[in-house]
Amino acid sequence: PEVVNGRTHKATVIDLSPWVEYEFRVVASNSVGIGEPSRPSALLKTKAAVPVVAPTNVSGGGGSRSELVITWEPVPEELQNGEGFGYIVMLHPLGSTTWTKAVVASVEASKYVYRNESITPLSPFEVKVGVYNNEGEGTLSSISIVYSGEDEPQIAPAGASALSVSAAEVEVSWQPIAWNRHTGRVLGYEVR
Repeated sequence: PEVVNGRTHKATVIDLSPWVEYEFRVVASNSVGIGEPSRPSALLKTKAAVPVVAPTNVSGGGGSRSELVITWEPVPEELQNGEGFGYIVMLHPLGSTTWTKAVVASVEASKYVYRNESITPLSPFEVKVGVYNNEGEGTLSSISIVYSGEDEPQIAPAGASALSVSAAEVEVSWQPIAWNRHTGRVLGYEVR
């Protein structure tokens, strides 16, 4: 708080964080200088409040077929604002208006896997992650686009040909598979 005049014996401290332990000291001052601080007060915890900080870096992707993997940066303990802290995951396929909601009751959680057999490979989803505690639901993150898991490639490479280079070598070539929903990201080829 601001400097309090010498005839006042109490002050209100504002802008403290909810559900955090504080201790206080008082220092006397005059025109000559500042004296020694008092002994610290007993620890005092402020009351709990609804969390106001949403998770950051909401993203995801990967996983198996029929899965949507969602990840985020966990909220630090000092910003959880109370007991019973957890995460709320909201998602829906891009273009849909109906949100699916899941609750992740772990304070340390940084990932949620949504499984549904009707999810097609590499489908885009709108995703947002929020927070809650015993005081209520807090802020949601901004919307991120996350793609569902891939399936194995459904298309074989075309135009395979072989050319004899020497008595011990053969050069094999083929046309690469273009990226699409049926191939996903081709990470490599196997020559048999």
